[in-house]
Amino acid sequence: MRATLAQASLIRHRARTLLAVLGVAVAAAMLLDMVMLATGMRESFRELLLSRGFDIRLAPKGTLPFDTDAMIPGVAAITTVLRSNPDVREISPVLGASFHIPVASRDVSGGILGIDPSVQGDYELLSGRDVTTVDAMVANDYLIRQLGARIGDTLAVATGYDPQTRTYSGQRKLVLTGRARFIYGATDQSAAAVRRETLEAMGGGAQRDRASLFMIRVRNGANPERVRDWIETYLPGVSAISIATAIAQVDQRLSYFRQLAFILGAVSLFVGFLLVTTLVTVSVNERSGEIAVMRAIGVSRTHVVQQVVLEGVAISLAGAVIGLGLGLVTARYLNAILSAFPGLPMAIDFFLFQPRAAWTALGLLIASGIGAGVYPAWRAASLPIAESLRREAIA
Repeated sequence: MRATLAQASLIRHRARTLLAVLGVAVAAAMLLDMVMLATGMRESFRELLLSRGFDIRLAPKGTLPFDTDAMIPGVAAITTVLRSNPDVREISPVLGASFHIPVASRDVSGGILGIDPSVQGDYELLSGRDVTTVDAMVANDYLIRQLGARIGDTLAVATGYDPQTRTYSGQRKLVLTGRARFIYGATDQSAAAVRRETLEAMGGGAQRDRASLFMIRVRNGANPERVRDWIETYLPGVSAISIATAIAQVDQRLSYFRQLAFILGAVSLFVGFLLVTTLVTVSVNERSGEIAVMRAIGVSRTHVVQQVVLEGVAISLAGAVIGLGLGLVTARYLNAILSAFPGLPMAIDFFLFQPRAAWTALGLLIASGIGAGVYPAWRAASLPIAESLRREAIA
């Protein structure tokens, strides 16, 4: 009965109800996008770190991996110490540098990694052959397009370039043996990889027995945090970063996004609340005589309150369902814009859809609809019956 009367009241003013639903849908879309933004990049970064199964990263003391040009000396000694811990299953030292490749009258540059192909976690080989020999190199599609090269081509790759004398240093002939997708690289960034000993030889003595990063995989059942504490005790010259530590540091750097998402989400929720409250209040004022008649024939105040609250909930629920679809579309568009920011890994998403985010937005909107109907419902139930009937008769 209550739902039927609420439905009849909303259908009676179709245009007003439709506009209110659309207004709530816009607010719902913004709310969903802000909930997704508040957690999306964090969860996306977490999935990125876990994608290759490495639990701990070692970086030069006081820095994040590849945050600076600092390196970790003594790779052999550090590897020996790490292997003494039975919880450490795999160790992958990574050496990073810049490269230069002369093509016609221009210079193509980017970042190159020196890795051990048997334990590397930096790229996924798409086609061709991995860096199984010291003269092999794999590259991403962006670099291959920049070079106009094909698998099997021999390239003159250098690790240094003097623009004044236009001379290259550390130059070596390498064969492009495969295409790779670099997991932590940006879409518009030239990237390549060779064996670590190859890059050490190209860099000369300055890069001998050095690494920019260690990636460590612990054995199944081991506690990564305990291993991290052990590493920092026995290797005080490095910063040991577990998944939890990395996420905490990312949270600190992304606090601006969370604050922005919270403010805009609160604003959108408040706008939806005001919109529903205004519509239901106007509807109650127009139906004051009708409500007075219902009260006069014995309809209880509780019945009136429930009917009015149901109207607010119906508007909020309909707007929320439409808004969730609209929010997903706008989130995809906004994510494409933000993900194009230079230097961001291609796997990072600002707006990551999670069922929990959708349920959170839906729950907040339903709660807002209930709250929006409270004041109009209380006003409708408190109308003086005799006075309302007299005004209706005079009108």
